[in-house]
Amino acid sequence: MTDTENRNEFTGPNRGLKSISHRLPTVAAHLFFWSIAVAALTLDLLTKWAVFEWLKGRSAVPVIDGVIRFVVVHNDGAAFGLFAGHLNWLIAVSFLALAAIFCVFLFGGSREKIMHVALALFTAGICGNLYDRLFNNGLVRDFIDVGINDNLRWPAFNLADSFLCIAVGLMMIITIYLTERPCRKRARQQK
Repeated sequence: MTDTENRNEFTGPNRGLKSISHRLPTVAAHLFFWSIAVAALTLDLLTKWAVFEWLKGRSAVPVIDGVIRFVVVHNDGAAFGLFAGHLNWLIAVSFLALAAIFCVFLFGGSREKIMHVALALFTAGICGNLYDRLFNNGLVRDFIDVGINDNLRWPAFNLADSFLCIAVGLMMIITIYLTERPCRKRARQQK
């Protein structure tokens, strides 16, 4: 391809389509993303069902005595019970978050697998809790209770919540990594 042809590829009448097509995820990226999202969502929904069936008639079962136990908790809010009683708002925010995640995945141009893992875990976490809000009378099923004895306990959570926290952690790592890489490159160039 000549220099003129190369320039026209991005300045001609199809420049918008060509620049977008270079940024769209590959088939392999789609398979990777959707495999993680579906597997994590399935794991979340299966564990909620299995633990709640197993705990029928019991309030709590110790897993690691005094530290981790399975409990039956129905949460009508978000993390830490925030926005309790605002079901429609929580559902709307979930759909907006999913739309944002899909836009970042589809049009963000990232080829980093760690970014695809983070976005897939965000998707699974949001969908897992959204499923409960839509099909469990607006209540999210939480069952993991962590703490020290009965005095110091973290609010109960589920795997979807864990996936969301892992995704946030991965995004923090990505942010640090992506901002450090250009800084290191500039530092090398200045030497």
